[in-house]
Amino acid sequence: MKIKRFFAPDIRQAIRMVRDEQGPEAVILSNSRVNGGVEIVAAVDYDETVFKAVKTEIMGETRTQEVPAPAVAAARRTVEAVQPAAPAAEAPDNIWSQEPTLVELRSELSHMRLMMENQLSSLAWGHFSRREPAAVELIQRLMHFGLTAAQSRSLVDGLGHLDDDIEGLWQRALNLLANDIPLYGHDILNDGGIVALVGPTGVGKTTTAAKLAARYAMRHGSRQVALITVDNYRVGAYEQLRTYGRILDVPVKTADSRDELRKVLNDLCDRRLILIDTTGMGQHDSALLKQAELLDKSHMNKKTLLLLSATTRLSGLGDVAGAFGAFHPDGCILTKLDEATCIGGAVSAAISHALPVAYYSDGQRVPEDLHQARAGTLVARGVQTMKNSESSINEDLIALSFGKEVANAYV
Repeated sequence: MKIKRFFAPDIRQAIRMVRDEQGPEAVILSNSRVNGGVEIVAAVDYDETVFKAVKTEIMGETRTQEVPAPAVAAARRTVEAVQPAAPAAEAPDNIWSQEPTLVELRSELSHMRLMMENQLSSLAWGHFSRREPAAVELIQRLMHFGLTAAQSRSLVDGLGHLDDDIEGLWQRALNLLANDIPLYGHDILNDGGIVALVGPTGVGKTTTAAKLAARYAMRHGSRQVALITVDNYRVGAYEQLRTYGRILDVPVKTADSRDELRKVLNDLCDRRLILIDTTGMGQHDSALLKQAELLDKSHMNKKTLLLLSATTRLSGLGDVAGAFGAFHPDGCILTKLDEATCIGGAVSAAISHALPVAYYSDGQRVPEDLHQARAGTLVARGVQTMKNSESSINEDLIALSFGKEVANAYV
């Protein structure tokens, strides 16, 4: 193993000196800033096992490795030669990566890569547009509906041969979309059970709980329903639910812990439907896992439904579904369809995260504005909302988000 020190004004020149003198197989053992530039210690014919074993011994650690004695002796002399006698502070191993020139170079390369990817995506999309104009029209409509680029492409691929009847193709694509929407297999309003409603702040959990309770009370009587809240964060959360309970003539209980929730559930065991209203939390809230643990271990027969607001952007819905996956939801309820300019994003999130849709709500009226989910109805509502919306999908945005899909699949 041959070791040598190199001095240069900057890291690039030092690396060039190493490469010119020791060749491309040289190994940089250490680097540090010194007056006037940088210092690099490099080696050729490098044996990492021997070098680390001897360096460990010199640094005073007790760990040993079995290496040949002659190699140890040679490596010891080498390490002692390059080891600083009394370093003021050990330089970080990656100090060279913070060299201003390298930082600037990385930034420029990253910018160039992004620019090239965008240009290639635009070229791929343009080429695809000329070859498959009908597919392009369908993709634009599906993405305007609210689906992702991958979902749109999958639906178009599922159509097989594309003829010139674009409206007929559009209806077939919508039918395929309806088949892809997962639906919740149980009707809570008939089956009852213990159901926890979870979701971020402002998604409509308390109002949805009241709607379900009112519907069930109308069918089976108020003595079959009970409400529980574990929301101890929001001011007035219990009062809001208690107001609904008083109107519906159903009991409303609170629970602050897992043991208390278990006790309340046991006390209400004669009720056929028990709805649990949970605390609204952001998907990045550190207390989210704690509440998930509270619900997960309190009752084995509980069902959990995640509420997704149709007014939330698709990327936000993905974050919500991912974070609230800690609750292991059995399905979802889509809310605020009446306020949304695009409900396809909520449908897309349900498909992507395999969340069967149980109900959807489209207003504040209790209990009228709650409906059992049907795939055809959701698709029809999504198309109508798309037509009523003045927004449109930008062609450049489609090219950027879909270009890679097109390049891989069609070019």
